[in-house]
Amino acid sequence: MTMVKAEKIPGTKYVRRPGSHILLTERMGPFGNISLFCGSASHDLGREIADYLNINTGKYSRTVFSNENIFIRLNESVRGQDVYLLQTMGPPLHDNLMEMLIMIDTLKRDSAARINVVIPYLSYSRSDKKDQPRVGIAARLVANMIEVAGADRYMTIDLHAGQIQGFFNIPGDALTSFHLLSDYVLEKQIEDLVVVSADLGFAKKGRNWAEKLGAPHAIIEKRRVDNKERPEMLSIIGDVRDKNVLLVDDEVLTAGSSLNAVEAVREYGARDVYFAFVHPLMSDVGYERLGSLDLKEIICTNTLPVPDEKRLPNMTVLSVAPLLAEVILRAHAGRSVGELFDE
Repeated sequence: MTMVKAEKIPGTKYVRRPGSHILLTERMGPFGNISLFCGSASHDLGREIADYLNINTGKYSRTVFSNENIFIRLNESVRGQDVYLLQTMGPPLHDNLMEMLIMIDTLKRDSAARINVVIPYLSYSRSDKKDQPRVGIAARLVANMIEVAGADRYMTIDLHAGQIQGFFNIPGDALTSFHLLSDYVLEKQIEDLVVVSADLGFAKKGRNWAEKLGAPHAIIEKRRVDNKERPEMLSIIGDVRDKNVLLVDDEVLTAGSSLNAVEAVREYGARDVYFAFVHPLMSDVGYERLGSLDLKEIICTNTLPVPDEKRLPNMTVLSVAPLLAEVILRAHAGRSVGELFDE
């Protein structure tokens, strides 16, 4: 791949200059040739990554028997190879989770030199602590299952809570889509902008947004009562009157919080409202609610597949494929990943 000019890698802070790219010869890392397999939930994203890396995706067959057991058979050898298994944890969640675990075991038994699981969206990440009596910590359980299945490394994007990294005893890269999303918004040059965090838990990340965009920061204070789907809204900390608002959050499922947030900023006098979030889980109810909201633009990533029928006219879906492909290249070649983010 010949570089003729400086180029910023989407989703990073890294400007790649002519001659500084990772050469094809460097792809023969200490773990053999690079190999990319895409689980059922990540075929489209996997093809983007494979195109970026100029490689073919690995071939395998998947059968679901009448007893709902999943059977995986590799159609090519991975012996001695550095394998990257891409599988996001979207619906049907438990089918995709079990498929990933079985594929890890299959790759291990075919003598892969190293197995790297690439999980753009990690499920159960909200279950990261005992915040009620007599409950489990499912995020730790998922991490343990991935390790026991035979994974050597993991990659993921925008964990709900940073401490989940500590649940893994294998090395990994906890990445962020912040630069991808914020660069897109920055290029729009929205006047009189206020960044609004959808809740107090997202306040720190909201401040990062505000700092990068050079905008004030406001926070929606809310309370969820008895695990109800829609939380009780309390107030807005900050001023949004006669301002354009960028709501920021990490994921959208039912869009109950999103609905409340938009209603709140409208009630407090906001003008145009933009909504940026990372993970588009979007249940049918969530899709309908987002479609009903008076939003100038909805901005998200493709950490989870967004089918055509759920792509709203005002929705922009940004691809994390270049970010993941660059991290895969660097992990394979033994190069710094932090360099992509000036770390």
